[in-house]
Amino acid sequence: MLATAAARLGLRSHIYAPEADSPAFDVAAFHTVAEYADETALAAFAKSVAVITYEFENVPAATAALLTRLCPVYPDARALETAQDRLTEKSFLRNLGVATAPFAAVDTLTDLITALAAIGRPAVLKTRRMGYDGKGQAMIRQGDDTEAAFRALGGKDLILEGFVQFEREVSVIAARGQGGEFRAYDICENIHKNHILAQTLVPAHLDAAACKRAENLARQICEALGYVGVTGVEMFAAADGVLIVNEIAPRVHNSGHWTIDGAVTSQFEQHIRAICGWPLGSTRRHGAIDMRNLIGTDALDWRKLAAQDGVALHLYGKGEARAGRKMGHFTRVMPET
Repeated sequence: MLATAAARLGLRSHIYAPEADSPAFDVAAFHTVAEYADETALAAFAKSVAVITYEFENVPAATAALLTRLCPVYPDARALETAQDRLTEKSFLRNLGVATAPFAAVDTLTDLITALAAIGRPAVLKTRRMGYDGKGQAMIRQGDDTEAAFRALGGKDLILEGFVQFEREVSVIAARGQGGEFRAYDICENIHKNHILAQTLVPAHLDAAACKRAENLARQICEALGYVGVTGVEMFAAADGVLIVNEIAPRVHNSGHWTIDGAVTSQFEQHIRAICGWPLGSTRRHGAIDMRNLIGTDALDWRKLAAQDGVALHLYGKGEARAGRKMGHFTRVMPET
Protein backbone atom coordinates (compact mmCIF):
# COMPACT_ATOMS: atom_id res chain seq x y z
CA MET A 1 0.00 0.00 0.00
CA LEU A 2 2.96 2.31 0.60
CA ALA A 3 4.42 1.38 -2.79
CA THR A 4 1.07 1.98 -4.49
CA ALA A 5 0.74 5.38 -2.84
CA ALA A 6 4.30 6.27 -3.89
CA ALA A 7 3.55 5.31 -7.50
CA ARG A 8 0.57 7.70 -7.55
CA LEU A 9 3.03 10.49 -6.68
CA GLY A 10 5.40 9.50 -9.49
CA LEU A 11 7.87 7.75 -7.16
CA ARG A 12 9.32 4.25 -7.56
CA SER A 13 9.77 1.83 -4.67
CA HIS A 14 12.45 -0.75 -3.94
CA ILE A 15 11.28 -3.35 -1.41
CA TYR A 16 13.78 -5.16 0.84
CA ALA A 17 12.40 -8.23 2.59
CA PRO A 18 13.65 -11.64 3.75
CA GLU A 19 10.55 -13.40 2.36
CA ALA A 20 10.62 -14.45 -1.28
CA ASP A 21 6.84 -14.11 -1.62
CA SER A 22 6.25 -10.60 -0.20
CA PRO A 23 3.02 -9.20 -1.72
CA ALA A 24 4.74 -5.81 -2.00
CA PHE A 25 7.00 -7.18 -4.75
CA ASP A 26 3.99 -7.26 -7.09
CA VAL A 27 3.58 -3.46 -7.03
CA ALA A 28 7.16 -2.22 -6.68
CA ALA A 29 9.70 -1.30 -9.35
CA PHE A 30 12.52 -3.28 -7.68
CA HIS A 31 12.93 -5.77 -4.88
CA THR A 32 15.67 -7.50 -2.90
CA VAL A 33 15.30 -10.78 -1.00
CA ALA A 34 17.89 -10.88 1.79
CA GLU A 35 18.14 -11.15 5.55
CA TYR A 36 18.12 -8.04 7.74
CA ALA A 37 21.65 -8.89 8.91
CA ASP A 38 23.12 -9.13 5.39
CA GLU A 39 25.35 -6.05 5.38
CA THR A 40 26.40 -6.45 1.73
CA ALA A 41 22.78 -6.61 0.54
CA LEU A 42 21.81 -3.73 2.82
CA ALA A 43 24.61 -1.53 1.45
CA ALA A 44 23.58 -2.24 -2.14
CA PHE A 45 19.96 -1.52 -1.26
CA ALA A 46 20.83 1.79 0.41
CA LYS A 47 22.88 2.84 -2.61
CA SER A 48 19.88 2.32 -4.89
CA VAL A 49 17.38 4.58 -3.06
CA ALA A 50 17.00 8.18 -1.88
CA VAL A 51 15.20 7.50 1.41
CA ILE A 52 14.40 4.38 3.46
CA THR A 53 11.37 3.55 5.59
CA TYR A 54 9.89 0.40 7.16
CA GLU A 55 6.36 -0.90 7.51
CA PHE A 56 6.58 -2.89 10.74
CA GLU A 57 8.48 -2.41 13.97
CA ASN A 58 10.31 -5.74 14.14
CA VAL A 59 13.07 -4.70 11.76
CA PRO A 60 16.21 -4.98 13.94
CA ALA A 61 17.33 -1.61 15.27
CA ALA A 62 20.90 -2.56 14.27
CA THR A 63 19.71 -2.80 10.66
CA ALA A 64 18.18 0.67 10.82
CA ALA A 65 21.34 2.06 12.46
CA LEU A 66 23.55 0.57 9.71
CA LEU A 67 21.32 1.96 6.96
CA THR A 68 21.26 5.39 8.59
CA ARG A 69 24.99 5.71 7.95
CA LEU A 70 24.33 5.20 4.23
CA CYS A 71 20.97 6.86 3.52
CA PRO A 72 18.27 8.86 5.35
CA VAL A 73 15.97 6.52 7.34
CA TYR A 74 12.55 7.70 8.57
CA PRO A 75 11.29 7.10 11.20
CA ASP A 76 14.79 6.95 12.66
CA ALA A 77 16.46 4.18 14.63
CA ARG A 78 15.56 5.81 17.96
CA ALA A 79 11.82 5.60 17.22
CA LEU A 80 12.25 1.96 16.22
CA GLU A 81 14.24 1.08 19.36
CA THR A 82 11.68 2.82 21.57
CA ALA A 83 8.64 1.10 20.10
CA GLN A 84 9.96 -2.44 19.69
CA ASP A 85 10.72 -2.98 23.39
CA ARG A 86 7.68 -2.64 25.65
CA LEU A 87 9.75 -1.72 28.71
CA THR A 88 11.68 0.98 26.82
CA GLU A 89 8.41 2.26 25.35
CA LYS A 90 6.59 2.45 28.69
CA SER A 91 9.58 4.08 30.37
CA PHE A 92 9.80 6.68 27.58
CA LEU A 93 6.09 7.50 27.99
CA ARG A 94 6.34 7.72 31.77
CA ASN A 95 9.29 10.08 31.51
CA LEU A 96 7.17 12.31 29.24
CA GLY A 97 4.45 12.41 31.89
CA VAL A 98 2.06 10.40 29.69
CA ALA A 99 -0.36 8.09 31.53
CA THR A 100 0.23 4.35 31.05
CA ALA A 101 -0.81 1.19 32.84
CA PRO A 102 1.38 0.49 35.87
CA PHE A 103 4.30 -1.70 34.81
CA ALA A 104 7.42 -3.47 36.02
CA ALA A 105 10.32 -5.31 34.41
CA VAL A 106 10.31 -9.07 34.98
CA ASP A 107 13.43 -11.19 34.50
CA THR A 108 13.00 -13.72 37.31
CA LEU A 109 10.13 -15.44 39.06
CA THR A 110 10.92 -13.34 42.14
CA ASP A 111 10.55 -10.19 39.98
CA LEU A 112 7.11 -11.39 38.90
CA ILE A 113 5.94 -12.17 42.44
CA THR A 114 7.15 -8.75 43.63
CA ALA A 115 5.52 -6.97 40.68
CA LEU A 116 2.19 -8.73 41.22
CA ALA A 117 2.23 -7.70 44.88
CA ALA A 118 2.73 -4.07 43.85
CA ILE A 119 0.47 -3.93 40.78
CA GLY A 120 -2.21 -6.42 41.79
CA ARG A 121 -4.33 -8.86 39.82
CA PRO A 122 -5.57 -9.13 37.17
CA ALA A 123 -2.40 -8.17 35.34
CA VAL A 124 -0.92 -8.98 31.95
CA LEU A 125 2.50 -10.60 31.58
CA LYS A 126 4.07 -9.88 28.19
CA THR A 127 7.24 -10.50 26.28
CA ARG A 128 9.12 -7.24 25.86
CA ARG A 129 9.66 -7.83 22.14
CA MET A 130 7.94 -9.34 19.09
CA GLY A 131 4.42 -9.83 20.49
CA TYR A 132 1.42 -8.64 18.47
CA ASP A 133 -2.30 -9.43 18.07
CA GLY A 134 -2.35 -11.02 21.54
CA LYS A 135 0.71 -13.20 20.95
CA GLY A 136 3.41 -13.26 23.60
CA GLN A 137 1.20 -12.42 26.57
CA ALA A 138 -0.75 -14.07 29.38
CA MET A 139 -3.41 -12.74 31.75
CA ILE A 140 -2.74 -13.51 35.42
CA ARG A 141 -5.85 -13.51 37.58
CA GLN A 142 -6.52 -14.49 41.18
CA GLY A 143 -5.72 -18.19 41.59
CA ASP A 144 -3.76 -18.52 38.33
CA ASP A 145 -0.47 -20.40 38.28
CA THR A 146 2.07 -17.57 38.30
CA GLU A 147 5.08 -19.78 37.63
CA ALA A 148 3.39 -21.50 34.67
CA ALA A 149 2.70 -18.14 33.01
CA PHE A 150 6.28 -17.06 33.63
CA ARG A 151 7.73 -20.26 32.13
CA ALA A 152 5.33 -20.22 29.16
CA LEU A 153 6.67 -16.82 28.07
CA GLY A 154 10.32 -17.79 28.28
CA GLY A 155 11.22 -16.79 31.82
CA LYS A 156 13.12 -13.58 31.01
CA ASP A 157 12.88 -10.24 29.19
CA LEU A 158 9.25 -9.80 30.27
CA ILE A 159 7.09 -6.92 31.49
CA LEU A 160 4.10 -7.03 33.81
CA GLU A 161 1.37 -4.47 33.12
CA GLY A 162 -1.62 -3.69 35.26
CA PHE A 163 -5.02 -4.45 33.74
CA VAL A 164 -6.77 -1.25 32.63
CA GLN A 165 -10.52 -0.84 33.02
CA PHE A 166 -11.59 1.13 29.95
CA GLU A 167 -14.73 2.11 28.08
CA ARG A 168 -13.23 1.91 24.59
CA GLU A 169 -10.00 1.52 22.71
CA VAL A 170 -8.99 4.37 20.44
CA SER A 171 -6.05 5.31 18.26
CA VAL A 172 -4.58 8.45 16.79
CA ILE A 173 -3.17 8.21 13.28
CA ALA A 174 -0.86 11.17 12.88
CA ALA A 175 2.01 12.38 10.73
CA ARG A 176 4.98 14.62 11.37
CA GLY A 177 7.06 16.03 8.54
CA GLN A 178 10.78 16.65 8.34
CA GLY A 179 10.27 20.30 9.29
CA GLY A 180 7.99 19.53 12.25
CA GLU A 181 4.63 19.96 10.47
CA PHE A 182 2.02 17.84 12.28
CA ARG A 183 -1.35 16.57 11.13
CA ALA A 184 -3.70 14.02 12.72
CA TYR A 185 -6.73 12.21 11.37
CA ASP A 186 -9.95 12.11 13.35
CA ILE A 187 -9.73 9.73 16.31
CA CYS A 188 -10.44 6.06 15.55
CA GLU A 189 -12.49 3.78 17.80
CA ASN A 190 -11.25 0.19 17.60
CA ILE A 191 -13.01 -3.07 18.39
CA HIS A 192 -10.89 -6.19 18.88
CA LYS A 193 -11.86 -9.86 18.75
CA ASN A 194 -9.43 -12.48 20.05
CA HIS A 195 -6.89 -9.67 20.51
CA ILE A 196 -6.99 -8.82 16.77
CA LEU A 197 -8.40 -5.58 15.38
CA ALA A 198 -11.77 -6.45 13.84
CA GLN A 199 -13.46 -3.09 13.25
CA THR A 200 -12.59 0.61 13.24
CA LEU A 201 -15.22 3.35 13.48
CA VAL A 202 -14.56 7.03 12.79
CA PRO A 203 -15.37 9.34 14.42
CA ALA A 204 -14.83 7.71 17.80
CA HIS A 205 -17.44 8.05 20.52
CA LEU A 206 -15.41 10.62 22.43
CA ASP A 207 -16.25 14.22 23.19
CA ALA A 208 -14.35 16.99 21.45
CA ALA A 209 -12.16 17.72 24.48
CA ALA A 210 -11.04 14.08 24.77
CA CYS A 211 -10.32 13.95 21.03
CA LYS A 212 -8.14 17.04 21.35
CA ARG A 213 -6.28 15.55 24.32
CA ALA A 214 -5.64 12.38 22.34
CA GLU A 215 -4.28 14.37 19.40
CA ASN A 216 -2.08 16.42 21.71
CA LEU A 217 -0.66 13.25 23.28
CA ALA A 218 0.27 11.98 19.82
CA ARG A 219 1.88 15.32 18.99
CA GLN A 220 3.84 15.29 22.26
CA ILE A 221 5.17 11.79 21.54
CA CYS A 222 6.13 12.64 17.96
CA GLU A 223 7.94 15.81 18.98
CA ALA A 224 9.84 14.07 21.78
CA LEU A 225 11.08 11.44 19.32
CA GLY A 226 11.82 13.93 16.53
CA TYR A 227 9.55 11.62 14.57
CA VAL A 228 9.19 11.75 10.77
CA GLY A 229 6.40 9.75 9.11
CA VAL A 230 3.01 8.35 10.09
CA THR A 231 2.49 6.76 13.49
CA GLY A 232 -0.38 5.02 15.26
CA VAL A 233 -0.74 5.73 18.98
CA GLU A 234 -3.07 3.26 20.69
CA MET A 235 -4.92 4.40 23.81
CA PHE A 236 -7.48 3.24 26.35
CA ALA A 237 -10.27 5.71 27.12
CA ALA A 238 -11.34 5.25 30.74
CA ALA A 239 -14.76 6.09 32.17
CA ASP A 240 -13.36 9.09 34.06
CA GLY A 241 -12.09 10.63 30.83
CA VAL A 242 -8.45 9.69 31.36
CA LEU A 243 -6.55 8.58 28.24
CA ILE A 244 -3.98 5.86 28.87
CA VAL A 245 -1.41 5.24 26.13
CA ASN A 246 -0.95 1.53 25.43
CA GLU A 247 1.40 1.34 22.45
CA ILE A 248 3.24 3.42 19.88
CA ALA A 249 3.43 2.00 16.36
CA PRO A 250 6.27 3.67 14.39
CA ARG A 251 4.59 3.06 11.05
CA VAL A 252 1.33 3.21 9.17
CA HIS A 253 -1.29 1.46 11.28
CA ASN A 254 -4.08 -1.04 10.66
CA SER A 255 -6.65 1.28 12.27
CA GLY A 256 -5.78 3.88 9.64
CA HIS A 257 -6.44 1.70 6.58
CA TRP A 258 -9.82 3.41 6.20
CA THR A 259 -8.01 6.54 5.02
CA ILE A 260 -7.42 4.99 1.58
CA ASP A 261 -11.11 5.45 0.76
CA GLY A 262 -12.28 7.74 3.55
CA ALA A 263 -9.89 10.70 3.64
CA VAL A 264 -8.50 13.23 1.19
CA THR A 265 -4.97 11.89 1.79
CA SER A 266 -4.47 8.25 2.79
CA GLN A 267 -2.11 7.43 5.64
CA PHE A 268 0.12 5.71 3.08
CA GLU A 269 0.43 8.79 0.88
CA GLN A 270 0.89 10.89 4.01
CA HIS A 271 3.80 8.70 5.10
CA ILE A 272 5.45 8.95 1.68
CA ARG A 273 4.98 12.73 1.73
CA ALA A 274 6.54 12.99 5.21
CA ILE A 275 9.63 10.87 4.57
CA CYS A 276 10.27 12.56 1.21
CA GLY A 277 10.08 16.08 2.63
CA TRP A 278 6.85 16.98 0.83
CA PRO A 279 4.09 19.11 2.41
CA LEU A 280 1.64 16.97 4.37
CA GLY A 281 -1.79 16.42 2.83
CA SER A 282 -5.28 17.10 4.12
CA THR A 283 -6.63 14.65 6.71
CA ARG A 284 -10.27 15.60 6.08
CA ARG A 285 -12.74 12.70 6.11
CA HIS A 286 -15.25 12.07 3.33
CA GLY A 287 -17.90 10.81 5.78
CA ALA A 288 -18.56 8.42 8.67
CA ILE A 289 -16.30 5.37 8.50
CA ASP A 290 -16.83 1.67 9.17
CA MET A 291 -13.70 -0.37 8.36
CA ARG A 292 -13.52 -4.12 8.99
CA ASN A 293 -10.62 -6.52 8.73
CA LEU A 294 -10.88 -9.78 6.83
CA ILE A 295 -9.18 -12.28 9.12
CA GLY A 296 -8.37 -15.83 8.02
CA THR A 297 -11.21 -17.39 6.06
CA ASP A 298 -13.25 -14.16 6.18
CA ALA A 299 -11.47 -13.29 2.95
CA LEU A 300 -13.15 -16.19 1.16
CA ASP A 301 -16.30 -14.03 1.07
CA TRP A 302 -14.53 -11.53 -1.21
CA ARG A 303 -16.95 -12.06 -4.10
CA LYS A 304 -19.99 -11.28 -1.97
CA LEU A 305 -18.31 -8.15 -0.61
CA ALA A 306 -17.20 -7.03 -4.06
CA ALA A 307 -20.83 -7.15 -5.21
CA GLN A 308 -22.08 -4.76 -2.52
CA ASP A 309 -22.65 -1.11 -3.36
CA GLY A 310 -20.63 1.22 -1.18
CA VAL A 311 -18.01 -1.35 -0.16
CA ALA A 312 -14.35 -0.63 -0.95
CA LEU A 313 -12.58 -4.00 -0.85
CA HIS A 314 -8.83 -4.44 -0.35
CA LEU A 315 -7.16 -7.86 -0.54
CA TYR A 316 -3.50 -8.12 0.39
CA GLY A 317 -2.32 -10.83 -1.98
CA LYS A 318 -1.32 -13.25 0.77
CA GLY A 319 -1.30 -16.85 -0.38
CA GLU A 320 -2.77 -18.70 2.62
CA ALA A 321 -5.80 -17.72 4.72
CA ARG A 322 -4.46 -18.92 8.07
CA ALA A 323 -6.47 -18.47 11.27
CA GLY A 324 -5.79 -15.04 12.77
CA ARG A 325 -4.02 -13.75 9.64
CA LYS A 326 -5.12 -10.37 8.25
CA MET A 327 -5.95 -11.08 4.62
CA GLY A 328 -7.59 -7.79 3.67
CA HIS A 329 -10.16 -5.25 4.76
CA PHE A 330 -13.18 -3.39 3.49
CA THR A 331 -14.43 0.11 4.18
CA ARG A 332 -17.81 1.77 4.04
CA VAL A 333 -17.91 5.57 3.85
CA MET A 334 -21.36 6.84 4.87
CA PRO A 335 -22.95 10.27 5.17
CA GLU A 336 -22.42 11.99 8.53
CA THR A 337 -25.48 11.80 10.77
